[in-house]
Amino acid sequence: MRAFRYARASDPADAATLVAGEPDAVYLGGGTNLVDLMKLGVLRPGLVVDVSRLPYDRIEHLPDGGVLIGGAARGGRVGRDDVLRRRYPALIRALLSGASAQIRGQATLAGNLLQRTRCPYFQNTTVPCNKRDPGSGCSAIPGAHRDLGVIGTSDHCVATHPSDLAVALAAYDAVVEVRRRDGTEVLVPIGDLYRLPGDTPWIETVLEPGDLITGVQLPPPPDGAVATYRKVRDRWSFAFATVSVAAVLTADEVRLALGGVAPKPWRLTATERLLAGTDPTDDEVRAATRAAFADARPLPDNAFKIELAVDLVAAVFRDLRPVGAGR
Repeated sequence: MRAFRYARASDPADAATLVAGEPDAVYLGGGTNLVDLMKLGVLRPGLVVDVSRLPYDRIEHLPDGGVLIGGAARGGRVGRDDVLRRRYPALIRALLSGASAQIRGQATLAGNLLQRTRCPYFQNTTVPCNKRDPGSGCSAIPGAHRDLGVIGTSDHCVATHPSDLAVALAAYDAVVEVRRRDGTEVLVPIGDLYRLPGDTPWIETVLEPGDLITGVQLPPPPDGAVATYRKVRDRWSFAFATVSVAAVLTADEVRLALGGVAPKPWRLTATERLLAGTDPTDDEVRAATRAAFADARPLPDNAFKIELAVDLVAAVFRDLRPVGAGR
């Protein structure tokens, strides 16, 4: 048992002051990831600040047709919301595929976005890991890397981000609300929230000490959009994505985000540009998706993920391709 202090934040300012004031302090939401990592000895915070009772658990339907989901909203409640189920189907499919009902009932939205990688070397404190112990090396590159990243990685880290929900939010162009330590609020597009590993893989987001995710803004889905989230995993029961795709398509617009391939939700911007406003054949979808991996850095045991992603995007297009896009 490792001793740590616990504090329940009375208000947002109190929470930020507590966390920013100590280098080894962390926020606690639902605890479904944090507590596991504390048990493994991966994280050893001296202070745990409980923010689960702060007033950020609302789901607000906005006049413009968008939705604001509070950072403390539990996954179970999000998954039951009728408007979200009707207007943002890819989000709900991602949420339901990412965890059991019991975990969804406990986990918070902000905690989901900030969960740590499931790379086995990050979770094993007996082996080197640059993300856990800066400068120690990456055991995954010469080791078991089948489930790890093929794009956006570096010579220092090939870990993937585990969130299904973040992938769907990326396809919906969601924006993250962040409360700074000084009380100011900033909006961060979800694609800009995460940092690529480069030579500092232990710095995973643009958040600063004391920053608190208070909510996520979902803009109204495009008119006439069809959307889905599809996930390939090693077993049907609860498992992290080998590759997943969130797609939001209209006759004129294509939005695609992948999970399981990178350290962050990976938008296929090159593919989107090639396919927008067209009625592509299966071969054209495959070629456009493959082109997005021009800068990929696959390792021997995970190179298959590129063709798997190509197959997955092609399958989604066959299911969702809008009628009337026309060439």
